[in-house]
Amino acid sequence: MILLQASPQVTQLILFGGIFVVFYFFMIRPQQKKAKETKKFIEELKSGDKVVTIGGVHGTIVTVREKTILVEVDSSKGVRLVFEKSAISKDASGRLTEE
Repeated sequence: MILLQASPQVTQLILFGGIFVVFYFFMIRPQQKKAKETKKFIEELKSGDKVVTIGGVHGTIVTVREKTILVEVDSSKGVRLVFEKSAISKDASGRLTEE
């Protein structure tokens, strides 16, 4: 009842405040949490981890450098590729970092 008696400016301010709260909890906060998890995942990469790149290449990490990693794609032929750390999408066990 009090909202019906409030001025249109106050009602509009409350409406915009409510919309912001909804956006924060359903869009902004989950995105920040996802970015934090991705950063932690990339920092924890180590030799021997089985990974999948954002391009769909499966392999095992051989060497971890500052910004890149060396991934062995085919162990029988010794095929190794260098990727940026940010190109790693998930580990082979299925723990997703980006979708």
